Amino acid sequence: MDVYMPLVDDHAVDAIVRRGDGSIALIQIKARSVDVADKDAALFAAIVHEHREHYWFIFYSERLDLMWIMTSEEFVALSNQNKTGKNAGKRSIWFNGRKLNRETGKKEEYCLPQWQKFLATNFERIRTVPEQQHKKIRARAI
Repeated sequence: MDVYMPLVDDHAVDAIVRRGDGSIALIQIKARSVDVADKDAALFAAIVHEHREHYWFIFYSERLDLMWIMTSEEFVALSNQNKTGKNAGKRSIWFNGRKLNRETGKKEEYCLPQWQKFLATNFERIRTVPEQQHKKIRARAI
């Protein structure tokens, strides 16, 4: 797997991955710093996006030290799209919740259960092209 970085981020692409089979993945990286407001460690908001083929999101929360990887299709299906206001049409996704630590008595942020399947410690999910993408790639080549 080779990773290339565009000189300019004109098309919401932070990296281009060339897989071993020659296919590519376009990557958008979103990160939240350790200094964001309490409870917002993994809130990614005001994202302009419509589905794009071969497009992936990497979301990283520095405070939680967690990374989520999802396809464009998954993001569009699972994110919330604002209907009104200054951010109408923009999308947001909130991976964390807060719960009381009974030992310390303090509220702590954690990954909500519905987002655990997207947690990643490496980039294997992007490196491996799902079989349905192989079929689409082969169909276009014919």
